[in-house]
Amino acid sequence: MSQQSPERGHGPHRPRMGPTQPATLVLAALVAAALAWLLVSMTYSSLPDLPWSPTAVLAGLGVLEGYIALNTRARVQRKPGHEPVDPLSVARFAVLAKASSLVGSIFGGFFAGLLIFLIFKHTDAARHDLPAAIGGVVGSIILVIAALLLERACRVPKRRDDDENHDDDARSTRR
Repeated sequence: MSQQSPERGHGPHRPRMGPTQPATLVLAALVAAALAWLLVSMTYSSLPDLPWSPTAVLAGLGVLEGYIALNTRARVQRKPGHEPVDPLSVARFAVLAKASSLVGSIFGGFFAGLLIFLIFKHTDAARHDLPAAIGGVVGSIILVIAALLLERACRVPKRRDDDENHDDDARSTRR
């Protein structure tokens, strides 16, 4: 009898990618917020005006991933009018979704830390940067939500015969 080694990707210790944990996203956002507040509080007077381009990029990526999520979900579930999806594309989308949710959390935390700093800073420059900081938080939230939707869309749906086999197994254990 041959044993499969864990290094080869078989058995209980094979590498796998699981769903994104909310705690990971919250922790990343909190660390980024703390670092942003610390960094900005030491250097704010020497920084230029806060640009709107990060907000546009984050929100744009969120909208794009949201569209990909809707399209991928329909294709994975084989809804009428949609071509079947390539499994390799789904794997790539899942990796993109995991990375995007983490990036969105980090940027969201950064913008939140900056926002907290700006709320308590009573200067014209701070009031001028406040809308861009709020936009950054909103854009980051859009990206995180879209990334989580895309990750969920990449899940393999349960097949009916799996449910029937599970029901048969449940009935046989009750007897």
